[in-house]
Amino acid sequence: MKKAVITGKRQAALIEVPIPRPKDDWALVKVHAAALCTEYKSFLLGKGLSQGGHEGVGEVVELTHPGQVQVGDRVVILPQYSCGKCSHCTTGNDIFCENNLDFNTIFGTDNGRGTFAQYLLAPSWRLRIIPDDMSYEHATMAIDGIGATFGAFQMLDINNTDTLLITGLGPVGLGGVVNARFREARVIGVEPSVWRRDRAIQMGAEIVYDPNDPDILRKILEHTNGTGVTCAIDCSGVVTAQRLCIDAAGRRGRVAFVGETGDDLFIKASPDFIRKGLTLVGSWLYNTNDYPKVMRVIQQSPLIDLLVSHCLPMSQIQEAFELMASGKCAKVVVDPWK
Repeated sequence: MKKAVITGKRQAALIEVPIPRPKDDWALVKVHAAALCTEYKSFLLGKGLSQGGHEGVGEVVELTHPGQVQVGDRVVILPQYSCGKCSHCTTGNDIFCENNLDFNTIFGTDNGRGTFAQYLLAPSWRLRIIPDDMSYEHATMAIDGIGATFGAFQMLDINNTDTLLITGLGPVGLGGVVNARFREARVIGVEPSVWRRDRAIQMGAEIVYDPNDPDILRKILEHTNGTGVTCAIDCSGVVTAQRLCIDAAGRRGRVAFVGETGDDLFIKASPDFIRKGLTLVGSWLYNTNDYPKVMRVIQQSPLIDLLVSHCLPMSQIQEAFELMASGKCAKVVVDPWK
């Protein structure tokens, strides 16, 4: 089978590897579509990546034991190798599993791990059925495209009475715009890329600011009549953006951090939280019991085709990574069979 790998700085290629074979309760899935995400950072830095991709959908083609899916099922492949048995897994919070299975120990190789390949192996309990009327390209949005911010929306209980600030309108943040408009919330955005600012406006954001504007906080407060936003979600992983979410949120505001960072954020407990009554949560994907709700957004939102901005054959993986690095795209999806 073919799979895509990062071979050097701004260099990607396809290589041939054996088709992996399932065992125990694992399934072999023929991948029909895979969305690009943070892997492009490894592409820019030249960090070798031999099992890239964590957003994929496809068709179950082989099972060693009967399970929750059958051969022929079209499925979303949820990320991570959760154990399926702990309290987090059994309550739908499997993304937080502390007993993740070690793929290399089980199979003796990392071949079959990533979604940038024609086939992969996945625990059968990590597969979810795709609705019959949904394309594979749209179904990939169930992971980070729509799913990454959906969990935050659930935790903050965002609805049509809210004014939401989204900092970072990359593919995940633009998915946040889709989720917000589906719930009829007002959207204010912050994003350095002109292409993505324009796409957010096209999707229904009221206004999008450049984060380099020194008066950005004042302008957000003026746009909200001095009260600040009711909710804010950071999708950038940039500390200044996280700080802006806290500062721009009004009294009793709700804030979620979705974008990951290793940098330190300075927080003042009393003025930021106690006297302001602010709620701050971290959100990583969504409770899998909400999978049908995620799929409903994808099925019913008229903005999904704006979120999936590019579909390319995986033979053009170099161009796909360059596109992600340019910032002139939303979600980029590749087909491993073209």
